[in-house]
Amino acid sequence: LIKQMEDRMIEHNKQVAEELSKLLAESYTLYLKTHKYHWNVTGPMFHSLHLLFEEQYVELAEAVDTIAERIRALGWKAPGSYGEFAKLSTVNDADGDPAASDMIKELAADHRTEAERANRVLKLAAEHEDEGSGAVASDRIEIHEKAAWMLSAHLG
Repeated sequence: LIKQMEDRMIEHNKQVAEELSKLLAESYTLYLKTHKYHWNVTGPMFHSLHLLFEEQYVELAEAVDTIAERIRALGWKAPGSYGEFAKLSTVNDADGDPAASDMIKELAADHRTEAERANRVLKLAAEHEDEGSGAVASDRIEIHEKAAWMLSAHLG
């Protein structure tokens, strides 16, 4: 019975860690995209977007550490290479040099994707009574929804 409970806990942790790994990969990809846009944004909204993008990529840099540490706390290895992230992420890399309005649209959509991913983590964590992972996911949902709103507000 104890062995069955341990096996079930290992499987539950694995499922949550796998979903957290996708959240990590997408967060890191979004971090890179946001940082690139911070460096390369131009136009009349330059100053406000430059500052907003910086605020967002700094937050994402801290988030990836939190997410990776949660994966490790569950007993699994966190992905950490471009190759691993590319396989796990549904957020696309930033290609080319889009106009500021297109940067905003892309980043807002990516933050909504991240909120959806974090919601999947939250539901899975709740199924497995994993309060720690649920707390991480809940925080991410709030942050990504706010980021999407703040970006979209620039478009009027």
